[in-house]
Amino acid sequence: LFGWQMYLGHLCGGGTMANLEALWIARSLKPGKQVVASQMAHYTHSRLCSVLGIPFRPIACDTQGRMDVAALKNVLDEGDTGTVVVTLGTTATGSVDPLAAILELQRHYDFRLHVDAAYGGYFTLAANLAPEPRSSFDSIGAVDSIAIDPHKHGLQPYGCGCILFRDPAVGAFYKHDSPYTYFSSDELHLGEISLECSRPGAAAVALWATQRLLPMVPGGEFATGLTSARAAALTLYDKLQADTRFLTMFPPDLDIVVWAPRATSVSEISRLSREIFNAAAARNLHLALATLPKNLLVDSWQEVEWDHDHVTCLRSCLMKPEHLDWLEEIWKLLDAASTEVLVGVKNVPVTKHI
Repeated sequence: LFGWQMYLGHLCGGGTMANLEALWIARSLKPGKQVVASQMAHYTHSRLCSVLGIPFRPIACDTQGRMDVAALKNVLDEGDTGTVVVTLGTTATGSVDPLAAILELQRHYDFRLHVDAAYGGYFTLAANLAPEPRSSFDSIGAVDSIAIDPHKHGLQPYGCGCILFRDPAVGAFYKHDSPYTYFSSDELHLGEISLECSRPGAAAVALWATQRLLPMVPGGEFATGLTSARAAALTLYDKLQADTRFLTMFPPDLDIVVWAPRATSVSEISRLSREIFNAAAARNLHLALATLPKNLLVDSWQEVEWDHDHVTCLRSCLMKPEHLDWLEEIWKLLDAASTEVLVGVKNVPVTKHI
């Protein structure tokens, strides 16, 4: 999937465990150095660093929800960073960090580069990525480690994650000895190369069977499904952007769309978002809520009064190929839920332009 011919990797219990193993190896190779990730990276990175006793520092994002390269460089100039975590598909907004630019920084600074592709990794096969995310996925072969979750877009149930290391030599850190284990050769054994030790084989068999049926190749049925999911997200984004009742953000990098009802203040936006969330659920349209920081939106939402530092928005994850076929019905339900909540609300346009 990522073009590596020589590597070390194995399945594990999920994306959190995969990232834990990557940070554990990073701590072994860069002892005493901090780990940095974008402020929109998954919350488990700071938690895992706490478990491992590693200093953690968030890096500001730009207005696309991606790691700000200039802010990262400022932190690297301090000389305390051992590992940079790049997220290819944040779980909040689906934003893809600028991996190519960060790899360029690695030429001048001494740090490991771990990619958290737990959510978005499979989109390397999608045929309709914008140039910036496409560049990031095309650069992934140069990183030190990758976490990916087959239980996200890989069609597997929970309990199936994967960690990959570009340098097989890191397997030395997994070596152990006990009075009841033995190996038939001096080579690292698959049962030995894991932080979890005992794991169920069913997840491996299920993933193998799925990939036999739906090979992970460009242009195949599996890849076409990812392309359809992104097309659905782009279609929903276009509808939201054309409707004067809503505030949109940046176009989706992958298959996640985040937006909010238009209002004069952040507190009112957050209240209306929660009400639309409930009204949509009553119609069997199950959206999500996402709480985003001010710095992500203040430039694009200049007409909004920022009476809070965070705003609650609506979020839709269109990760099934069928979502493209269902889009008109999704929009019909969203329109009805929004009309119910927004009719009569002061300063919210009633006229729509769709």
